[in-house]
Amino acid sequence: MRALILADSCNPEWPSLPVVGYKAALALGEVCDVTLATHVRNRENIEKHGRGKCEVVYLDNEYIAGPMYKASTIIRGGKKVAWTAGIAMSYLPYIAFERQAWKHLGERIRKKEFDVVHRITPMSPTLPSWIAGRGNVPFVLGPLNGGLKWPDDFKAELAREREWLTYVRNAYRHLPYLKRTYRESSCILAGFKHTKEDLPESCHDRVVLLPEVGVDPTVFKERIPTNSEKLTFVFVGRLVPYKCADVAIRAFAESEDLRKHKLMMIGDGPDRPMLEALIKEHNLEDCVELSGWVDQTEVGNLLRSADVFVFPSIRELGAGVVVEAMAAGLPSVVVDYGGPGGLITDECGRKVSLGSKQHIASAMRVHLEELERDKDLREKLGAAARQRVEDHLTWHAKAMQTLEIYKWVTGERADKPEFAVQ
Repeated sequence: MRALILADSCNPEWPSLPVVGYKAALALGEVCDVTLATHVRNRENIEKHGRGKCEVVYLDNEYIAGPMYKASTIIRGGKKVAWTAGIAMSYLPYIAFERQAWKHLGERIRKKEFDVVHRITPMSPTLPSWIAGRGNVPFVLGPLNGGLKWPDDFKAELAREREWLTYVRNAYRHLPYLKRTYRESSCILAGFKHTKEDLPESCHDRVVLLPEVGVDPTVFKERIPTNSEKLTFVFVGRLVPYKCADVAIRAFAESEDLRKHKLMMIGDGPDRPMLEALIKEHNLEDCVELSGWVDQTEVGNLLRSADVFVFPSIRELGAGVVVEAMAAGLPSVVVDYGGPGGLITDECGRKVSLGSKQHIASAMRVHLEELERDKDLREKLGAAARQRVEDHLTWHAKAMQTLEIYKWVTGERADKPEFAVQ
């Protein structure tokens, strides 16, 4: 199987989407013949870490990407807020990226040197493809992830995240090339059900649910069981409003049983001063540790030394960190909304319904106290979580699933693939 992979964001040293694009592309290169088209800004780090078995073509659209990125940073008021506005500002640069891809690879597409063209990144369903439908080669789009509404109880967090553009988000449906993209895609991979529901109904028969998140089991290894009576509960994530790290602290503040243990919070961000004040207010200095930012390898080590993963984020699209905790063999307590709700089952963790911060904190406290008391339950849920990752969510497993998609769109497989992860 010969695949042309379009991955504008594809960088082994940049967190979130870029590293996902890199890991996914390299894993696909192990199971089929891959030509990877990516941005020239990724060249240095890809060449340093390795391109695997992929042929790599570097494309340069900096004539528009550079100025638009600077303008986006000014309009958003920084690089870490107003993500919806950032996506909107990337529309023109991305169209330019695909036009560059066609300039360099269009002739090879027309000559059928590729069996399939697959756009991995960007993953926003609001960004159309210029190449979709050109060259008469099956086009696969995704995994896409987006369309998750802000919960009504968290308008203050929406304002702090400067997500004002969400109120007019549906304007994206009128962008040039968007209708063509969904009409011409042979298959559309949707990370979770909330994304599928956001897509045009006319393409639902070509949608396959496949989370974009994956894990490298050599980095995120299974935890080493201990007999310590003092447990470690762990949160990992940026300390920003929608992650609601304060909810985990409030759950501990409500419980005399949980106060006997340790809550380790890995990450950094603008909410840190607020969290420090909350810890002091509830006299949790001996219980809660703000560990700051650490690299991915160290995150893996810290997860292996923990006992339970706590993640109260209320608008998590993909939740890669949840998969990392599962890979470490940790039971997770999450909010049943977005990515975490799709990844965690009753067999490998506990979910609380969406509601106010106080509701989530109290509901999480109940589950955390249950896990604190019952070691056998912790071990049972953690083992199931690890198995779920090994079966469905390693990069190799995801590459094999994607290969089945390729076989379907090229006619090698008659039935539409469905995967058990959701």
